[in-house]
Amino acid sequence: MARPRTFDEERALDAAMHAFWANGYEATSTQDLCEATGLGRSSIYNTFSSKHDLFRRALARYMDTMNAGQIEILEDAGRTATERLRALFVRVVDGEFEHRENGHSIGCLTVNTTVELAGRDPEAAGMLERDLATRITALRAAIRTGQSDGDITSKRDPDTLARYINAVIGGMRVSAQGGADRATLEAIAETALDALTTAR
Repeated sequence: MARPRTFDEERALDAAMHAFWANGYEATSTQDLCEATGLGRSSIYNTFSSKHDLFRRALARYMDTMNAGQIEILEDAGRTATERLRALFVRVVDGEFEHRENGHSIGCLTVNTTVELAGRDPEAAGMLERDLATRITALRAAIRTGQSDGDITSKRDPDTLARYINAVIGGMRVSAQGGADRATLEAIAETALDALTTAR
């Protein structure tokens, strides 16, 4: 009979996710994970098998959580497409000021992982590709709706515009990590929205 676990695995996963989010994969040591989760090394390895497995699960949890909130906004049929995108930008900006350490945003775990691991970790790269596809699909659908309604007047194809908005959001997150203030991020968001409502 298996011995019951004496800790909350979901809470431990959240704590590990924050450690990786704040410090990156390589810079987060096993000791850092022990301190973050309150678990001993044996408990971590018995539950998650390896640091990489723990990271993979933490990244998946982050992606699921972030995408759920963003997709809910983008699929809100009670708002116009530009209202949905504006609400998405608000969520992004608010998030950058909610998750801060030492006066700076810790950014986005997905963006951070793209920079750190995408080129040398095939498993992480695959997760990032699937995550990107999910976000682009949701953005593209909202933009296509806006173009059909006349709310978005740019003539560029929805896929290109979706990738543009995604890139703007990534840039905003990196800018926040570098110390950009709320007004700067909000101005970037408004400029992106202007690009969608200017016929091209």
